[in-house]
Amino acid sequence: MSGVSAALRAGDYAATVTGTAGALASLTYRGSDLVVPFEPGAPIPAFRGIVAAPWPNRLADGRYRAGGRDLAVPVTEPERGCALHGLALAREWDLVAHDGVAVAFALDLGPSEGYPFRLRLEVRYALSAGGLDWSVRAANVGEGRAPYGVCPHPYLVAGPSPLDSWELQIPAEAFLEVTPDRLLPLGTRTVEGHEFDFREPRTIGQTEIDHAFTRLRFDQGVARAVVRDPSGSGVVMEWDAGCPWVQVHTADRPAPAPSRLGVAVEPMTCPPNAFASGTDLVWLAPGEEHSARWRIHALEG
Repeated sequence: MSGVSAALRAGDYAATVTGTAGALASLTYRGSDLVVPFEPGAPIPAFRGIVAAPWPNRLADGRYRAGGRDLAVPVTEPERGCALHGLALAREWDLVAHDGVAVAFALDLGPSEGYPFRLRLEVRYALSAGGLDWSVRAANVGEGRAPYGVCPHPYLVAGPSPLDSWELQIPAEAFLEVTPDRLLPLGTRTVEGHEFDFREPRTIGQTEIDHAFTRLRFDQGVARAVVRDPSGSGVVMEWDAGCPWVQVHTADRPAPAPSRLGVAVEPMTCPPNAFASGTDLVWLAPGEEHSARWRIHALEG
């Protein structure tokens, strides 16, 4: 099956997942949004809730080298000359399981001219009293070593107040500086003394962020990004050391588009442009698998 959506409910949580891009369309806690939602069946705005694979973020000029070959995927962000968020976002995923509290969608990806590898991707969402568990498994079911990276793309919502008044906490000691025109990596620098230092929770204010953070702090194996509304409500995203990078974006949009609706928090297995740089890139040999997982839940207390 494809082109379908699935509703999930457990305790105080409810979610909707769509086969389009295998995406999280909505997540609520006691009726309040924890992510910026979209309507299943409609175009997905600003990549909300998608699975970005087989690479996250940007690939400069869509060009990379693998297996001794120069390869090129379509440039999907022409204003910056980049291939953005992989190949799976434009596809309909197949529903493979749904029991009311969990759902799984799968996608056979490739081979194509620019990505001459064959992957079997499966995304699973499971609700419980503790929140939403979200995982992606990739298996190389073709020939040749396949380059691979993945991330989710939810925009977190802390509460009813404007984003500028939200508190943000990111457990990162460094961020990736980027070119101002194409947002391509220049090098890492410490957050110490910089406006991007959110190691301790503080108000976002007018700070605009669209950067990858790294040198993450994992407390008992888990990194936690927290967004809190002045009312006391909030949302937490958690992930393990399988994602040593996290892209954070304050969803700034030029008028008249709606702007700063939520904070995108995207735990990544590799940084932007990893297909070209090789930094933290996963290479899947034929028959090998890779799994990544994240959790989103309401802030308690």
